[in-house]
Amino acid sequence: MCGIAGEIRFDGATPDLGRLQAMADTMNRRGPDGAGLFAQRQTAFAHRRLKIIDLSDAAEQPMVDTDLGLSLVFNGCIYNHRELRAELAGAGYRFFSNGDSEVLLKAYHHWGEDFVHHLNGMFAFAIAERESGRLLLGRDRLGIKPLYFSEGEGFFRFASSLQALARYDDIDKSLDAEALAFYFSFHAVVPPPWTILKGVRKLPPATLMRIEPDGQRSTRQYWDIHFGAKKDERNYSYADWKDLIHVELRQAVKRRLVADVDVGVLLSGGLDSSLIVGLLHEAGQKGLNTFSIGFESVGEEKGDEFEYSDIVARHFDTHHTQIQIDTSRTLTELDNAIAQMSEPMTSHDCIGFYLLSEEVSKRVKVVQSGQGADEVFAGYHWYPPMLDTNDAVGAYAKAFFDRDRAEMGDLLKDRWMTRKDLPRQFVEAHFTKGGAERPIDQALRLDTQVMLADDPVKRVDNMTMAWGLEARVPFLDHELVEAAARVPAEYKTAQDGKGILKDIGREVIPSEVIDRPKGYFPVPALKYLRGPYLEKVRDAVNSKSFQDKGVVNSAYLDRLLDDPEAHITPLRGSKLYQIGLLAMWLETHGL
Repeated sequence: MCGIAGEIRFDGATPDLGRLQAMADTMNRRGPDGAGLFAQRQTAFAHRRLKIIDLSDAAEQPMVDTDLGLSLVFNGCIYNHRELRAELAGAGYRFFSNGDSEVLLKAYHHWGEDFVHHLNGMFAFAIAERESGRLLLGRDRLGIKPLYFSEGEGFFRFASSLQALARYDDIDKSLDAEALAFYFSFHAVVPPPWTILKGVRKLPPATLMRIEPDGQRSTRQYWDIHFGAKKDERNYSYADWKDLIHVELRQAVKRRLVADVDVGVLLSGGLDSSLIVGLLHEAGQKGLNTFSIGFESVGEEKGDEFEYSDIVARHFDTHHTQIQIDTSRTLTELDNAIAQMSEPMTSHDCIGFYLLSEEVSKRVKVVQSGQGADEVFAGYHWYPPMLDTNDAVGAYAKAFFDRDRAEMGDLLKDRWMTRKDLPRQFVEAHFTKGGAERPIDQALRLDTQVMLADDPVKRVDNMTMAWGLEARVPFLDHELVEAAARVPAEYKTAQDGKGILKDIGREVIPSEVIDRPKGYFPVPALKYLRGPYLEKVRDAVNSKSFQDKGVVNSAYLDRLLDDPEAHITPLRGSKLYQIGLLAMWLETHGL
């Protein structure tokens, strides 16, 4: 797990290594254990390292294999690197390190671009060919690891964070109207290739981008999700499907133990993280480190789920740490969490993951986390209505969209309104792609491939990496995701969502954790803006710097400020906080 950056020139110039190093230095919290720089003709790489696998200097990056004529920067973890190493050694390759980075170089040389099909893991990488001058960028199937890029006259740059690229003055840092359309309506999800800035794009998940020495570029998607049973699975009973998922989940959790440091678990007390703890215990992990966080309650809304995480911790005899955060610290640390956001993230639990990661990083360097289960196994309330609907896009938009087109017109000043309802068209295009015939499967695919990467997974990556903590997400093991997509949707939506997962859970974890109302990562103070939180947001949206951008209509903003708690999105987020977060993010990053 690391921070990567690089530049390739097409104009005869060579990359400015001082500027590249400065770009990498913005990501030192992603990789506090080491730094490296490498340049060869028109291409240069920079790297910040977090030592997880092969803690020796032999695994330092940028990694150069002079025999193969390849160089690499890589962020992530390849869980099957040992198996691939053995296969490649059998094909005659010799290794100088014991980590997963070198495996990528040998695999690329052996299999070409198809080497990505052999990888099980989370990754973003760049590989440069010495002889051809070609550069290959790639991102993992579910977008767990980020990869941003910018381009201009004579150059192409990439990095693990948007802020790193924004260090350069020759990119367009103005707001992107199309990205704003997504941000304010598609539940703050800005899908690739967009970002909130016009001059920075992001590589979609499951995508390779090849860049030639003359600047010519090509991209291809190398993986997709297909719904519906395989031919030999068409007669499967419910028990058969449950056994299949149990096996795949057990393997996914076990894979994510690969490390040369201890691995802990972020234990919320919900089904997903509790199941991870149970399966790790089943795999023989004793004395596991688990961590939970709680906040002060606001009114009737409780700020922690300690009663459930305690049940799991006692049952499996983990070394459990409760972290209680008072309101004053949440407010104080909010600015620091915003500073670590590669893009504006409105989810209340960003601050929770930020503060939790700070404490966890003092004890372990790797954790497993339960993100992805709701999207993969139909845990959200908008999935059951998708089982039987004649208006798939309308049903999805009603549940998921923060604002309709009319309210967007009230919110945004005219110059920021796109000519078309871009987010709705985006959803329609995804729903009509082949490979998912039923509306519910279309919704599950969209959420798994798009919403997941640019909301929960991105915020976990950003907030954990802010403290040099690597988060692994077993529910996004691509083999598990593929298997779950083949399971009939009715088995997933049963029991108010994640039915098949709950039945697996009954065989592994205490039933009290399963048979209870669905919980979330609660940070009530950011949902019900009151007192100092309201004043902080009020100051941000009324600041001269935000007002000068001329984004939001004052009449709309005044309505929200008059009664913030009356303006909540269908997914229970604060509409005022959404605007305030954008203002604070732009101010924090000087954009």
